[in-house]
Amino acid sequence: MQLSLDQATELCRMAALGAGANEEAAQSLAASIVAAEAEGLATVGLTHFIDYLEALEAGRIDGKAEPVITRPALAVYLSDARGGLAHTGFDRTIDDLAKAARLFGVAIFSQKNSYTCGALGYFTGRLAALGLVSFAATNGPAVLAGSGSVKPVYCTNPMSFAAPAADGAPLVIDQSSSATAFVNIRKAAEDGRQIPEGWALDASGNPTTDPAAAMKGAMLAFGGQRGANIALMVEVLAAGLSGANWSLDAPWFSGGPDSPGTGLFVLAVEPKLLDPDFEKRMKNQLDRLRRRFGVHVPGRARAEAAEKAAARGITAPKAVVQRISEFAARYSF
Repeated sequence: MQLSLDQATELCRMAALGAGANEEAAQSLAASIVAAEAEGLATVGLTHFIDYLEALEAGRIDGKAEPVITRPALAVYLSDARGGLAHTGFDRTIDDLAKAARLFGVAIFSQKNSYTCGALGYFTGRLAALGLVSFAATNGPAVLAGSGSVKPVYCTNPMSFAAPAADGAPLVIDQSSSATAFVNIRKAAEDGRQIPEGWALDASGNPTTDPAAAMKGAMLAFGGQRGANIALMVEVLAAGLSGANWSLDAPWFSGGPDSPGTGLFVLAVEPKLLDPDFEKRMKNQLDRLRRRFGVHVPGRARAEAAEKAAARGITAPKAVVQRISEFAARYSF
């Protein structure tokens, strides 16, 4: 089905309201989901939105939670999501976070007790749009084997990095510590497809290409021990610093009544205090890498897809739109 971005946003907003979110949470969630879909990130777009709606309905997300935000230091913002969305506390803080980064050179946003945050590049990309360099890390329920382990001890523990470039799309890197994202394995199981070797282990610790067996076993880190070490680093930043659940202690994001209670860490840096010409130099470097050396520059394709979606709208599976519409129909004005 073809939807304009405004239509998709309004549909998602109404569906979130119908599932039990308040207006603020519904707007925050709808904006993030439609942004992911517009950028071509379908696995964390409208299809993943259904996970949020079902979690709102079941109480895994408190759709009316009021995040508590404190400022223990002038450049540090702490958010307790109180079982709500990851997006709401960040949305409330982003302007102040940017101001603090411009004033002090760096600023930190750290959050606990939230549902999983979807596309992590949504957070860093918005800071890049404000002219800031940023790094983000988040965790979730355990699905990834650690170094030397065959049992899941970490989530896919994604990280994202973004930097602005003059007169063009920012650099946005958004990747998990695992060989692939969990949603890709779940999608393969739904489609009846095999997964590549090196993605996962079964429940007995043996390599598997069966996605159903993988979901009962453990995912594997990219690059073996090095990727597992990065997953641990992300875990410390996201959960250790914030006081959020370690991945081992986080309830599953689907099924049951409990929030995963996960963490989010965002670091914002004002590059102009270090080099006033940073954005121009960044543009020149990215152009050189791409044109002369054929380097794929992350973020460019996302920006181009978003631009096309703004003009032409998005195409979503009919079954997905219908499921979202069922929640929207529960909302009464």
